[in-house]
Amino acid sequence: MSTNWLVASTNRLVKLAGVVRDKEATKAKLLEAALDEFAEYGIAGARVDRIAAKAGCNKAMIYAYFGSKEGLFDQLLKIQIDHVVQSVPITPDDLPGYAGRLFDAYQEEPRLLRLAAYHRLENGFDTIPEPEAQAHRHKVEAIAQAQVEGKITAVFNATDLLDLVVHMSILAFSTPNASRDLVVRSVERLIAE
Repeated sequence: MSTNWLVASTNRLVKLAGVVRDKEATKAKLLEAALDEFAEYGIAGARVDRIAAKAGCNKAMIYAYFGSKEGLFDQLLKIQIDHVVQSVPITPDDLPGYAGRLFDAYQEEPRLLRLAAYHRLENGFDTIPEPEAQAHRHKVEAIAQAQVEGKITAVFNATDLLDLVVHMSILAFSTPNASRDLVVRSVERLIAE
């Protein structure tokens, strides 16, 4: 007796129920739903039931793929940070341009700033996700090298200079008159000797 009819019937039911059978597609839907949920409610306020419902899958998939709600958050934050690191590479000899591109990236995906803020609220300021810490070290090294070569000011140490540039690009979002131009001009003034 052939089981093709059973497979075909199951596939039709799965499609009708809106259940996603593909693992990667399910993960992607969970991550997208989680981005909205965590950005709106934070880690503590986010609910796996809402994430699963929005993704159109069973909440057990969150635990199967990510281990926990916190594991889902950590993976989501890592992906978001990796995206910014890849799309906005450091240019130590053009820190104003770098700050402007960061501003653009945060404007394109403002939920990242909320995720980072919730991470720090829940975990403290001393706990930095490893992808962010690794990217930060690379950027500090690039700025320090540019300072040694005399390409940019050495008035600030490389770590402080990077922190100032990054926070200027972020601070603009809490200011009603925020603009890319304001960020770029502020960093230009910061590094002017």
